[in-house]
Amino acid sequence: MTDLVKTAASAAALITATSGAHAAESLRVTFESQGETLVGTLYLPSDHRAGEPLNAIVVTGAWTTVKEQMPATYAEALADRGYAALAFDFRGWGESDGAPRQLEDPTRKIEDIVAAASFLSARPEIDTVGGLGICASAGYMVEASIRSDAIQSVGLVAPWLHDAAIVDAVYGGPEAVAGLIATGREAEAHFAETGEERLIPAASDTDPTALMGDAAYYVDPERGAIADYVNQFNLASWEGWLTFDALALAPQVTNPLLLVHSDAAAIPHGAHAFEAASETTRGVWFDGVTQFDFYDQPDAVTAASDAVAAHFDATL
Repeated sequence: MTDLVKTAASAAALITATSGAHAAESLRVTFESQGETLVGTLYLPSDHRAGEPLNAIVVTGAWTTVKEQMPATYAEALADRGYAALAFDFRGWGESDGAPRQLEDPTRKIEDIVAAASFLSARPEIDTVGGLGICASAGYMVEASIRSDAIQSVGLVAPWLHDAAIVDAVYGGPEAVAGLIATGREAEAHFAETGEERLIPAASDTDPTALMGDAAYYVDPERGAIADYVNQFNLASWEGWLTFDALALAPQVTNPLLLVHSDAAAIPHGAHAFEAASETTRGVWFDGVTQFDFYDQPDAVTAASDAVAAHFDATL
């Protein structure tokens, strides 16, 4: 690991468990997106006094996840560092309304992030709003920040940022990708006709039909396999996910953006390409930190949270 991660490990006592040291106050909140109700948790710093203005961060997680997983981990960490932080369930996920369920739809999720930022900016205790996207939602957060005047600065942790070439490399080539898109279209048509969702396990170490194999975070009940997590993936997700081009967004970014990643994590070449193509992006690269380490391991979470908080301190 880098010196930054090693140094941060000495501060890990500040984070007592996977989900971090507990902020003094967390509020269950609801807000609207495209006419449907979303449910979130707003974490506040332990030393916050009523009436004092706070900067706030919208925190979003990896694909198929709910707010109680890595979004809560980082939201609590940011609250410990002086920010109001909102973790919420997207439409069709967790406690939020919306159908179909378990649909990894970039368009819908981007709209929800924009709605979350608008909700925060309208609250009387909130001053300025930033956004933190983790893994798959990193690209969504980037596009939301381009669309929304409310989001003034962006952080990305372990970002999954792909384009068509990376998609082909990850998913078995153009023919395999075309097959997945066809499967997704069939599932979408089936839902439109019957109202029935075509679902597969999101993660499994034993089921070959699962979206993700060898997925330690998602199958371990001490990590991501918590009661709130519905371990399912809607096959109608494929076209939206595979055709979403996060790298094309890089030249459009005008807000300050910090990218925290590792060459030992998922598709680092996508993150390197994004950093190179964006004039406002700065990268912080750790050694030997895996994708799932970034989700919940105390030393990696502490180091990433420190870097992101310092970025927001300087830019909000």
